[in-house]
Amino acid sequence: MTRYRFTAAAADGTVINGTEQAAAVAVLRNNLLDRNLQPISITERKSILQFEITMKTVKKRDLMHLCSQLAVFLRAGVSVLEALVVLADETTDKLLRSALEGMRVSLESGARFSEAASNHPELFPTYSVEVLRSAELTGNLDEVLDQLSKYLDREIETEQKVKSALAYPSIVMVLALVVSTVLVIYVLPKFRTFFTSLNAKLPLPTRMLLAIARWLSAWGLITGGIFVALGIGMFAASRTERGAEIKDQIVLRIPLIGNLIHTAIVERFCRLLASMTVAGVALPEAIAVTTAATNNLVFRKALTEARAAMMRGDGLATPLADTGLFPGAARQMFAVGENTGNLDDQLLAAANYLDRELDYRIKRFTTLIEPAVILGVGLIVGFVAIALVSAMYGIFRQVNVQ
Repeated sequence: MTRYRFTAAAADGTVINGTEQAAAVAVLRNNLLDRNLQPISITERKSILQFEITMKTVKKRDLMHLCSQLAVFLRAGVSVLEALVVLADETTDKLLRSALEGMRVSLESGARFSEAASNHPELFPTYSVEVLRSAELTGNLDEVLDQLSKYLDREIETEQKVKSALAYPSIVMVLALVVSTVLVIYVLPKFRTFFTSLNAKLPLPTRMLLAIARWLSAWGLITGGIFVALGIGMFAASRTERGAEIKDQIVLRIPLIGNLIHTAIVERFCRLLASMTVAGVALPEAIAVTTAATNNLVFRKALTEARAAMMRGDGLATPLADTGLFPGAARQMFAVGENTGNLDDQLLAAANYLDRELDYRIKRFTTLIEPAVILGVGLIVGFVAIALVSAMYGIFRQVNVQ
């Protein structure tokens, strides 16, 4: 028996966390459903003597291609079992091949496709299993697989946009810090010896730079150790629920970057919820699974409260608007979709709108951050250059006067 940690939603919207032993993930999931609990996430819990290692997962891009290929096979009249055999033989990824072969064995023993997928969380996330389960009930598995592929494609594209926007300034700032540290720690001490031998009166920028170099030489290792300890402490604190929530709050309030991340989270929520409603997943279950798929605890807590309000009969648009996390245009689309009965179309429209908004924010971020980073690097390097050049010029002038 394996011990699992689970998160599930009760009928009244309350989120329940706990641990339980079961023979497999699918068994625990069925046990939770029998107790009228909707599973949100189920992960294996390591024993105290084991390291808490994050489970390896198949790359999101590989899952996207898998869903697309399965949809093509099903439309061509090939059975799911035969498609899994072909795809397992063709893939070079060992983890993916192992998951596909495990699913094939489950299907041969009489399990449904969604049940086989739920036994392999390293391949299919929880939300995708719920979508597949609903697709089996409606008989449109090929369409849903194609829809999942498109959703994953958009999610990968969104993640790449955010990473690309943050990559350039991060690299430039790291290089600037490395160059400045090398100059202050290794280059300046040699100049300090030279300046001392000449008994020259140094200008203020040079004296400031030398003071920084002396301080780093004397206390650099200790200071570095303190920062490392603080970093480890902050990382350990962020692993707790309260610490993670504080970290997520801070991230959302960072100028420019916070807006980017906020828009990306909302866009992902709308697109995933639209995909699940189109697939026929009941709205309470779709909200629960979509909430669990949100990594930011600020959003997760607010969406959990919104789901509880929805279960009390307050509808969907009003509880989501009350969170204060959704822009006005998205709130209006939710209300229109709820009133007209085409919520899935409005959710997709909101996702497309937010995707365009994300593009705009990324361009704005890049436009603003690049000159700011260049200016910051220029100030650092310029200060070091002025300090050295002014010192050399002062020394030569004193020598000429003498």
